[in-house]
Amino acid sequence: MSHSQIMLITGTRKGIGRYLVQYYVDKGFQVIGCSRNAVDYAFDNYQHFCLDVADESKVKGMFAEVRKKYGQLDVLINNAGIASMNHMLLTPLKTVQNILNTNVIGTFLFSREAAKLMKRNHYGRIVNFATVATPLKLEGEAIYAASKAAIVSLTEILAKELAEMGITVNAVGPTPVETDLIRSVPQEKIDALLSQQSIHRLGEFRDISNVIDFFICPESNFVTGQVIFLGGVS
Repeated sequence: MSHSQIMLITGTRKGIGRYLVQYYVDKGFQVIGCSRNAVDYAFDNYQHFCLDVADESKVKGMFAEVRKKYGQLDVLINNAGIASMNHMLLTPLKTVQNILNTNVIGTFLFSREAAKLMKRNHYGRIVNFATVATPLKLEGEAIYAASKAAIVSLTEILAKELAEMGITVNAVGPTPVETDLIRSVPQEKIDALLSQQSIHRLGEFRDISNVIDFFICPESNFVTGQVIFLGGVS
């Protein structure tokens, strides 16, 4: 492996993804990111791709470039995700398809292509994003919570399938964080959610990077197939 670890983060235009880029660039990682649209920032050790995470040919093309330029991939963070706060009766099929495409298919595609690259060095860390909406069975989040339930299963099974290649697969399940994802949610809904947590506060970006740091460190090579929900939700 080269001196600098190569990390790929999906969904890096804003919110948690953007924070993680800055955080890991500052830690000395060579970071590769992607989003549907261009980003409004630049770093020396950051490369950006514009694509839809569920577009298989674009995703394969991106990995071909990563393989050619860096020859390796050490860490994949499947951060790209979309949610929709809607009663099931008010949820159009297009919304359902968008959520499943980004959250499930995108995570699967990136994990599959990343594993092909990681197994060359018999080393890799894949971190997926779950959500407390799944264990809390949040009303109005049926498809979002279901898509992330799929991520929990995916994480647990990929952990078994990829273990012999030296690749660990884990997931972090954040509580709501002050991002675009929750700006449209009424305050009383947020308060009701926070009251179901053991620790009654919104999540912060550093709560998430703290768990990712644990999952991706070399010493965590015996930790795989785990989902850590934040805020004391289980």
